[in-house]
Amino acid sequence: MATQDQLLAALAGVTDPNTGRDFVATKSVRNIQIEGGDVSFDLELGYPAKSQLAALRKALVAAAKTAPGVDNVSVNINTKVTAHAVQRGVQLMPNVKNIVAVASGKGGVGKSTTAANLALALAAEGAKVGILDADIYGPSQPMMLGIDRRPESDDGQTMEPLENHGIQVMSIGFLIDQAEAMIWRGPMATQSLEQLLRQTNWSDLDFLIVDMPPGTGDIQLTLSQRVPMTGAVIVTTPQDIALIDAKKAVTMFEKVGVPILGVVENMAVHICSKCGHAEHIFGEGGGKRWAQEKGIDFLGALPLDMAIRLQADSGKPTVVADPDGQAAGLYRSIARQVAVKIAGKAKDFSARFPTITVSKTT
Repeated sequence: MATQDQLLAALAGVTDPNTGRDFVATKSVRNIQIEGGDVSFDLELGYPAKSQLAALRKALVAAAKTAPGVDNVSVNINTKVTAHAVQRGVQLMPNVKNIVAVASGKGGVGKSTTAANLALALAAEGAKVGILDADIYGPSQPMMLGIDRRPESDDGQTMEPLENHGIQVMSIGFLIDQAEAMIWRGPMATQSLEQLLRQTNWSDLDFLIVDMPPGTGDIQLTLSQRVPMTGAVIVTTPQDIALIDAKKAVTMFEKVGVPILGVVENMAVHICSKCGHAEHIFGEGGGKRWAQEKGIDFLGALPLDMAIRLQADSGKPTVVADPDGQAAGLYRSIARQVAVKIAGKAKDFSARFPTITVSKTT
């Protein structure tokens, strides 16, 4: 019969493929029960990783059986995503644990497509996810996610998010005609966006992905200052002209205290569908080199693939249209890295403390 120390020593040989640390050192192994040759324990992950659970369970069972006297092993793996720290002085939103901005600094680099697939990938890994289309002037998430109806309101004050492909969605595009132009000045657009965010009844989200408008103007700055953001993902192409604006987006987030979770290089390479020739139309590795120079994590490179565009235009982005394809695998890898980075950040404990009020008595 193994002792608890012997079992822990055996389990310490299993390394988390996402963090590079063993599960015993990170105190992820919980509730150990040993009854003769029967062993059971829980593994608690701070990030969603549904696609990896079978392999993790197999590795843990094999490791546990190396402890003396262990014959049967039962492993219960669960995920617990918690709220993490945001900008100083900004309060968390109810029912939303972590808000992640997806930004680019300029349009035309595939930011919205990346945001949609990132949200869908997190949901596929087991998280509860929502996406806010923050591009007031050019909302694209309704088409990308295949939603063409209006949100409902039970009280006339708040709206219910629309849902498709397992994620909650809100966009100004649900409230206006598709051909209508939003001829609004900055303050009006910013106010409308805050209403979309705060007057939507998000339902117990682990992650809310915000598809940021391109640029670093008034709307982007106001959002970065007022919305409790856990971090930001920067999308760029390898092209120098795109990197210039991506750098500006990084600078904006840094100035308001929003951590940069990493850089995604979109349209990195084009593979000819006829002959298979690979061509770096927008340059090669520019986003990766810049991330390394800046000391920012490089999350991955995505191809310039016609299928990605066609799938987004059809309302079924790549992660749901071709879940076993190479591109979907890249999106899932990026999503896991984002979730793991968030899990490693300081937690927000403000919800555990009571609200203190001071009143004058006579």
